[in-house]
Amino acid sequence: MNAKECLETRRSIRKYKTNAIPMEVFDEIVETAKYAPSWKNTQIARYHVVTNPALKEKIANDCVCGFTFNTKTLLQAPAIVILTYVTKRCGYERDGSFTTSKGDRWEMFDAGIAAQTFCLAAHNKGIATCIMGIFDDQKIADLLNLPEDQIVGAVIAAGYADQAPEAPARKGSDIVLTKYE
Repeated sequence: MNAKECLETRRSIRKYKTNAIPMEVFDEIVETAKYAPSWKNTQIARYHVVTNPALKEKIANDCVCGFTFNTKTLLQAPAIVILTYVTKRCGYERDGSFTTSKGDRWEMFDAGIAAQTFCLAAHNKGIATCIMGIFDDQKIADLLNLPEDQIVGAVIAAGYADQAPEAPARKGSDIVLTKYE
């Protein structure tokens, strides 16, 4: 699959088949996803793959801030990927000051790039994903016993698609593109 096809055919999938994803497939996905660009090549993204049924259930039921739509999606997904990022590196200088007026928000920017790169790499391997933004990052961090320097940036449901939604309408280039010639 070429890059254009990958970008144009990837969808957020919320219904999955029950088939487990072999861990070797996640290894291959992360081998590709690790090429996501990052601030000064800080490579702050970390991927935590959860397939343990009890742990998945705990995340789905207790860590999505009561948003039942996410609970339903996570409960049926064969895997949940918790994307974390190492804090206080991206956007910072060695002395702890910020390089940019964006402050520590650049960390989340890089986490977003990493999440999208992961999802595109997964799509290329036939794995469907859905990035979720409604979650309690501290509850997830406590549940997974994450290191103190890592913050949860995204929760990603993953599995083999059990639906094939059409692409939603996209705004035209005349709306999203401004040219200064």
